[in-house]
Amino acid sequence: MIGFLRLVLFWAVFSAVAYWVLLIYSRSLRREALEKEWDANPPEDANAEDRAGFIAQGMAAYEGSLRRKLLWGVIVLPFIAIGLLLYLVNYA
Repeated sequence: MIGFLRLVLFWAVFSAVAYWVLLIYSRSLRREALEKEWDANPPEDANAEDRAGFIAQGMAAYEGSLRRKLLWGVIVLPFIAIGLLLYLVNYA
């Protein structure tokens, strides 16, 4: 039993680290895409504040996106899979 709890603890730590790494990487990709979109076609008489506002607005939209929510699968899905396997092996 202790070995299983140790496995779950290490898996949780690994999943959390993987989630944060993927989150940072995904956010940087989205920010870079927004910057390239602005740089490719900037509006006339736009300044740095307008660019920063455009990027902030795009990042705020990203926070509620499906892609961001799918990252939670990195943490949740492995635990569901392990629980399902334990149930199937022991009770089915």
